[in-house]
Amino acid sequence: MKSHVALRTSKFEREKKTGFLAEMKKNYLLYLLALPGMAVIFIFSYLPMGGIVIAFQDFNPIKGITGSEFVGLKNFSFFLESTDTLKVIANTLFLNTLFILCGTLGSVAIAIMFSELTGKVFKRVTQTLVTLPNFLSWTVIAMFSVSMLSTDTGMINQMLGLFGAEPISFYNEPGHWPWILVIMKIWQGAGFGSIVYLATITGINPDVYESASIDGASRWHKIRFITLPLLKPTIILMLLLAMGGIFYGDFGMIYALVGRNVALYPTTDVIDTYVYRALMDLGDMSMAAAVGFFQSLIGFILVVIVNSLAKKFSPESALF
Repeated sequence: MKSHVALRTSKFEREKKTGFLAEMKKNYLLYLLALPGMAVIFIFSYLPMGGIVIAFQDFNPIKGITGSEFVGLKNFSFFLESTDTLKVIANTLFLNTLFILCGTLGSVAIAIMFSELTGKVFKRVTQTLVTLPNFLSWTVIAMFSVSMLSTDTGMINQMLGLFGAEPISFYNEPGHWPWILVIMKIWQGAGFGSIVYLATITGINPDVYESASIDGASRWHKIRFITLPLLKPTIILMLLLAMGGIFYGDFGMIYALVGRNVALYPTTDVIDTYVYRALMDLGDMSMAAAVGFFQSLIGFILVVIVNSLAKKFSPESALF
């Protein structure tokens, strides 16, 4: 009995020594290195959350947050009772779903192709060319798109003219734009997004591929039965992170490419562009803050739901 008590006491003492204070004492230099980053996140990500109260006020910049009148959920009615709400939400979800799925497929495909390349110089050059568009602003890309899609002088319509086809009025026909935006999104971001998946592939033990080669596996078999299954946790994790922003339209991209072209609103008008126009036309910051809070709340709920599903079917891929 005494020996049992002694063992329990020694176990408790060991756990006590590895507690919070012991951890801080042991790795205090590492925590000091992390302190500036933690401070930046706290100052620029957590402190501004106090401004959410604007969504429940009739905010007046002169009176400030403390002096503005509290109006409850009145600001939310601006968006939820609008006749355009369903269309704007549907466009946001549809476009973001296309961006997430097509962007993920594009990034994974590019990462696998890079992992299969053997020439170092060619591999570095192509990686640079593929990731370069990520560093171009959407304003610059919009200028390229005009030279490509313009009805009179656009490159695509000029090529169609060579074959005797009628020109396509891209800036007057909204049906073409979901796929135009998806192509632009993949061209701009898929190469940079492939870096995460390429890092995962690089970390796979080469012995696994060598064993598969000895067993007669072709390159396609190794991709299908080794690379893709080992990429699955990373893919699910990136999808989880993307779900948090599914209610946020890519304002920079859509506004730069579409602007205030009313003819394209049926397929391109998303929550962010709708709120921006309302803010510019009405000048009501409270309504814009209310819609932003609504987007964040829905995004948080979706992340929790998708994380629960991931934990059920693939526990190693869950965020929490």
